[in-house]
Amino acid sequence: MPILLPETTQTSAGALTPRQIVAELDKHVVGQSAAKRAVAIALRNRMRRQKLTPELAEEIAPKNILMIGPTGVGKTEIARRLAKLAQSPFLKVEASKFTEVGYVGRDVESMIRDLAELSVDMVRAERLEDVRAKARQNAEDRLLDILLPPRPIAPDEEPAAARDAQQQTRERFREQLRAGRLDTRTVELDVREKAFPSFEIIAGSSVEEVDINLKDMLPGLFQGKSKKRKVKVPEALEYLATEEEQKLIDMDSVARAAVDRVEQAGIIFLDEIDKIAGREGSHGPDVSREGVQRDILPIVEGTTVNTKYGMVRTDHILFIAAGAFHVSKPSDLIPELQGRFPIRVELEALGKDEFVRILTEPRNALVKQYIALMDTEGITLTFTDDAIRRIADFAQTVNEHTENIGARRLHTVLEKLLDEISFEGPDLSEKSVTIDEAYVTKMLADIVKNEDLSRYIL
Repeated sequence: MPILLPETTQTSAGALTPRQIVAELDKHVVGQSAAKRAVAIALRNRMRRQKLTPELAEEIAPKNILMIGPTGVGKTEIARRLAKLAQSPFLKVEASKFTEVGYVGRDVESMIRDLAELSVDMVRAERLEDVRAKARQNAEDRLLDILLPPRPIAPDEEPAAARDAQQQTRERFREQLRAGRLDTRTVELDVREKAFPSFEIIAGSSVEEVDINLKDMLPGLFQGKSKKRKVKVPEALEYLATEEEQKLIDMDSVARAAVDRVEQAGIIFLDEIDKIAGREGSHGPDVSREGVQRDILPIVEGTTVNTKYGMVRTDHILFIAAGAFHVSKPSDLIPELQGRFPIRVELEALGKDEFVRILTEPRNALVKQYIALMDTEGITLTFTDDAIRRIADFAQTVNEHTENIGARRLHTVLEKLLDEISFEGPDLSEKSVTIDEAYVTKMLADIVKNEDLSRYIL
């Protein structure tokens, strides 16, 4: 599942010390200091490597990380926030979705192609910011040409005076355009329709390997026809600005920069790696697991993958693997793959105290999210400290008696707790609601009374 991360932090990523990286991660992830410390060192080492001579930097391989811990303790969130800090292309993939070469399914090289696509989107977005002002200026000029076509100079007119008068009129129109006084006017534009041929491609590993780019093979087929459309001035300005932005961006340069960014700063999060760990005496579908590991190995070791933006070397991409390892253990991975993840950190299971902090401390804390959601209905939602501790207590109880899904349990507990308020919200006459310990106990009492907890919270 690709995750695009356009956000940036106020602090320059290159200036962040490991301690500052951990502090930034603390704003979003509770606990797990060992894992935060490991990824902070890995990120700082990447910054240090960029300051070395090219010959020495080429020899320094990234120290890949293996996170071991139950579900819902923050493995994915730590990797996601790290990529956001580094402003790096970041891709999260599930190792269990890949199949051995020769089986139907996704081949492991597709993760590099996906990462290249994300990197191109990131670089393109940055270049758009740089050319936006120029594109807007060009779009205004094109729109003014439509609104105020240049008239021919009469024989009895002085050419210089006529041009000055036209220019003054044009600038008055420009001022009116920027002030919004021309928004009600309609103009006629040549709009290129997006034309897609009506055929289907069954995407399999073979098509990915060949990497057929139909748009390059048949450029005329995808350009579409131009047709005249009457649109309002604001819509015309947006359309022309988009056209001008595409003209000002050199996509060859974008592709080169994107490939370089993938090679030097890419981060891939390999989730569920324990699902492809082989076990002794395994039979049936498990036989292909070791094959997937063998296919992943060269990618992690360092190889060259062909993408439509060029060849991408994976030698310096940082890989962060994660798994619960309930059934298997890290030693069940093939030795070569184990050796490519030299840094191993164990994440701790979460308890009541951590749940209380997760509900209140992070910037995107769940309690803050529900307060904001109810505020859209004009409802002032307030949680007392006792209520939050009681919610955490219920979440821990359910985790102990059913499957332990970590912090994800808080989502299901809160949804059940606020079910009535969420449903009745628009019709409530009392717009101020306080969630206290008694309310929590009343709404969630069935969980404690009934031993089959899964009937109430999955």
